Amino acid sequence: MQPCRTLWRGLVVMAALCGVVAVPVTPAFADDTCAALGLGNAHAIHAALTTALKSVAPQQSANGGLGNQMWATIVDQDGVVCAVTFTGTTRIDQWPGSRVISAQKANTAASFNLPAGIGGTVDALATANLWKPVQPGGTLFGLQFSNPVDPAVAYGNNAAKYGTADDPLVGQFLGGVNVFGGGLALYNKHGKKVGALGVSGDTSCADHNIAWRTRHALNLDYLTTSGVSGLTAAPLQDNIIYNINSAFGHPTCGFGEETVTLPNTQ
Repeated sequence: MQPCRTLWRGLVVMAALCGVVAVPVTPAFADDTCAALGLGNAHAIHAALTTALKSVAPQQSANGGLGNQMWATIVDQDGVVCAVTFTGTTRIDQWPGSRVISAQKANTAASFNLPAGIGGTVDALATANLWKPVQPGGTLFGLQFSNPVDPAVAYGNNAAKYGTADDPLVGQFLGGVNVFGGGLALYNKHGKKVGALGVSGDTSCADHNIAWRTRHALNLDYLTTSGVSGLTAAPLQDNIIYNINSAFGHPTCGFGEETVTLPNTQ
């Protein structure tokens, strides 16, 4: 018998030829960088995210916006998906397209945030802070087209598992850059960037507010005590800036989102 060869790039191992039983491999993300979140294993991370998201949304009076049901994604510090969830009863109670958008926002926040003291003048940026500079003529125009989403990761596999602890995105690199509200980095009490959060399903301004409250509920918003710098003063360092004349401004969305009071970063 010829020696068995491992066939990469998605080919199935022929157990009969190799004389072994092929065992599905589950990504070890929960024991790797997702563990830095401090939320436990894969199912515990999903449960914590679900509880935190449902504690703050949909609450139109608290967040402004449309009061829609929401999607949320947590990634590790490199952008590997740790958990995906939603607030509704089923996956179709939220805009279906917002599942991937929430993951894009999380990836963006993971990609463009730094641990405390690593940045020159800014460690933490919200995805909303990127809206202005990517406009035509802006200093970051084209950023939104970099790091494209992997469509096979985004849309493959079993839709019935979307938003569950076994969502097909979990353990995968999705990619994508999203430049409006709803994405924030996650910081522990030492100022370490341990991951990022993305929220989608409402206006981009409401998404930012909901992401902010969700991060606070997860107890991963230690920007102030650890000296994480942002574009605005503590204790709202990476807040959305409602001034389109600012270099990092974001337009209002028209549903009162800018009038709400958000909790201070810890």
